[in-house]
Amino acid sequence: MLRLTWVQPEDLLGHELRQAALDGREASVIAARWKAAGGEEAPLRAGASPRPPSRYLRQLAKDLLDELADLPSRLEDHEPTDLAKIRRLCPDWPSGTDAVPLVPCARFEGAWLGRAVGCLLGKPVEKLPLEAIRDLAASTGNWPLNTYFTARGVPTDLLRAHPWNRRSAPTSLAENIDGMPEDDDLNYPLLNLLLLQRHGRDFTPTDVAGLWLDELPAGRTFTAERIAYRNLLLGLNPPHTARHRNPFREWIGALIRADVHGWTNPGDPASAAEQAHRDATLTHTANGVYAAMFTAATIATATTGSHDIHSCLRTGLTVIPPASRLSRAVHHAIRLARHTDDFDEVVDELHATYADTHHWVHAIPNTALVAAALTHADGDFTGSICRAVSGGWDTDSNGATAGSIAGLLTGAPERLPDRWTTPLKNRLATSVADFDGTGFDALAHLTRLEASRP
Repeated sequence: MLRLTWVQPEDLLGHELRQAALDGREASVIAARWKAAGGEEAPLRAGASPRPPSRYLRQLAKDLLDELADLPSRLEDHEPTDLAKIRRLCPDWPSGTDAVPLVPCARFEGAWLGRAVGCLLGKPVEKLPLEAIRDLAASTGNWPLNTYFTARGVPTDLLRAHPWNRRSAPTSLAENIDGMPEDDDLNYPLLNLLLLQRHGRDFTPTDVAGLWLDELPAGRTFTAERIAYRNLLLGLNPPHTARHRNPFREWIGALIRADVHGWTNPGDPASAAEQAHRDATLTHTANGVYAAMFTAATIATATTGSHDIHSCLRTGLTVIPPASRLSRAVHHAIRLARHTDDFDEVVDELHATYADTHHWVHAIPNTALVAAALTHADGDFTGSICRAVSGGWDTDSNGATAGSIAGLLTGAPERLPDRWTTPLKNRLATSVADFDGTGFDALAHLTRLEASRP
């Protein structure tokens, strides 16, 4: 029997109970009913449990998901999803700009390459626990992390205990890299280029939905994006697509779609955040949306080349509610990074704070880790991506976002170390539209066209 990941009701229920605990809904009675009926907790790392349940248990999971959705949240006033309400909670919301700075193609190429390199670095160790990442890297003399992972020299017993990511190892270990392999962290920026080409800056969440149905294979979606895709096929409309039986609505998916919104609004973090909000609300709510807005505003500030990483991150924080869990987590991570010399200690503290309560794909700990990595490395490219990946959790997505921002700050692709960029061969693989085999220089040109449109 096919066990399709990220959509089975009996697997979603455990994640929704965990989400309820995070967003202030009292769900203990529902949790007790689920446990008494024989329901299990959500899979720890996989997207589906190994065995199908009884028909009764599956139906109960559906009913309880709907009951959970009706529970009131005590955090709702501090963590709205509506843009107007978000803006009212942000006293330092940035002002817009009428003048669009002309950004050189080289800066965009650095960002695209940086995103790809950071993603590629993190792919082999995605889903692995923190200690496994450290042990695998150290076994080949690559700790602190400084280059791509390799299987050469790794002890057999260590690989048996902690195997590389099954899908990624054949294309992302140092000895196997031959161009940039397909990854959702690159697919979504490509889709958002198409979105702007077809619908312009005033696109709607419905436009995003239509584009996905036309150009994004369902099998290339995960977590909140897969749920929203399913909801679209059920006939639901945005923003209900983000809420209906979607326990992943505060996970990292909207964040990894945010880069193009920042790149195409250079010097205008407010517009970047608003674009990211319209994109994110197809699939996410509250902190899941804030993570995308924060990232887009940070990138829009970095795109001009006139701000350091610390200024960029401060600007990113101005577009999310200051009392939100995401804002508090990012502030916490930046403080840790500023006052702790050893980044491993920063990571250990972040894991001690968030790992027991948040899934490894949740937006809050991952966004905090990216902010800490960029801060601790002072925006240096290698330092930023290596810290982001070495911190665990969603390693490829964190590496991609840190690489995009740090790549922007370098200003040009030739300023990225050759050991990172040469294996990519100026080529990426994708199932999105006609982009398969496209070079990063060509993507930079297309991005600059969209950034220069009024």
